[in-house]
Amino acid sequence: MNNTTVVQSMINAIDKPAIFITPDYVIHAVNQAYRETYDADVILGQSKCHQISHHSDQPCDKHGEECPLLQCQSTNRAASAVHIHSTVQGKSYCDILMKPIKDNSGMVLGFLEILDAIDYASTESKKGTMVGQSAPFKQMLNRINRASQSNIAVLLQGETGSGKELVAKAVHQASNRNDKPFVVIECTGLSENLFESELFGYEKGAFTGATSSKKGLIEIAHGGTVFFDEIGDVPMNMQVKLLRLLETQCYRAVGGLKQKRSDFRLVSASHKNLLDLVEKGEFRRDLYYRIAGFPIYLPSLRERYDDIPTLVNHFIKYSDYKHKKFSSNALTLLGRYAFPGNIRELKNIIEQSALIANEDVIHSSDLPESVQLSRTSTDEKIAVKINTELMTLDDMECAYLSQVCEQYAGSPAELAITLNISVRTLYRKLQRYGLKLS
Repeated sequence: MNNTTVVQSMINAIDKPAIFITPDYVIHAVNQAYRETYDADVILGQSKCHQISHHSDQPCDKHGEECPLLQCQSTNRAASAVHIHSTVQGKSYCDILMKPIKDNSGMVLGFLEILDAIDYASTESKKGTMVGQSAPFKQMLNRINRASQSNIAVLLQGETGSGKELVAKAVHQASNRNDKPFVVIECTGLSENLFESELFGYEKGAFTGATSSKKGLIEIAHGGTVFFDEIGDVPMNMQVKLLRLLETQCYRAVGGLKQKRSDFRLVSASHKNLLDLVEKGEFRRDLYYRIAGFPIYLPSLRERYDDIPTLVNHFIKYSDYKHKKFSSNALTLLGRYAFPGNIRELKNIIEQSALIANEDVIHSSDLPESVQLSRTSTDEKIAVKINTELMTLDDMECAYLSQVCEQYAGSPAELAITLNISVRTLYRKLQRYGLKLS
């Protein structure tokens, strides 16, 4: 049996869309799932992967996307990337896994590409999905997709208003629990009595007013996903009970004697620096490491400025003002705004501006005063940059990291997540420039 036959048999055994390509991007083996995903016909030995997936005669790295094939070739290891592909359903997100395939002697024969469709995100306005196409947004999608492939506990970290509940739903939707309940538990403001009765339920007569038994949220979530929103707000005296629940998945209803068990997947979120709270003695260390199995950083909106026009159109489309649109000047001004309230603030700004605007076109003068005032400070910053002597990228990185080391109060692990690099890479950069975290 020759190598081509072996590779084709391997491709056919994969249930996801898959191809085998050589370093020149030419497809030499393909399964039926891949053929059904794309509208272009694959001709073995002729068609190139970027022609099929991107309708382009150039590789994906030539138009702004990371090429997993190049990564594989440079490292001789598997690589992954999130791409926007042209499928039979239009522009769609795909999570690509690329692996080098070697013969018995260790020589690389080519590369196996396996595609995982991402249904919970879109490059354009689509109801019920996350919208965007910036690099930080794609990196987040890659993390979500990886997390969804197991039952590992996920911790969402990001600023207020960055869309944690939507990401939590995406983790659930992409998992094998997606046909079971997704239950949200708001941790802010929960008293001890309310915490137990809401989570664990109660039996009839357990307390005054308990005229009948009631199921708790944990029981309702059986088989599905539980999302603890703002878990950093759980008081210390309740964290012990929460830790026991998460470790054993067992509990007792208030007023009940029988121990119950619920099989659920855990997703937590906090805008607070939980490790800081751990160091201050305000959050249990064992609880932190129980919930932080797989951290996912949610980029702020100012890190996703490329997504602002798409998000504006998305929110307008599904609002009471769908007949209105933002002028180019208004979009430019929004792109310069810092958005301390992130996506939630953007949605409020859109509604306010649409109400203020007397015409179908929303002009920059219709934007809230806070956004209009940001123009002056932004223009001043741009002027300073233009008048500043040019620096090398290394010097810029050194200056930036030096400032971060002076001001950042968190741990190296959290800083690495914020900078979207590994802890190892962070330490290597700090060593390179002779820097230390304060």
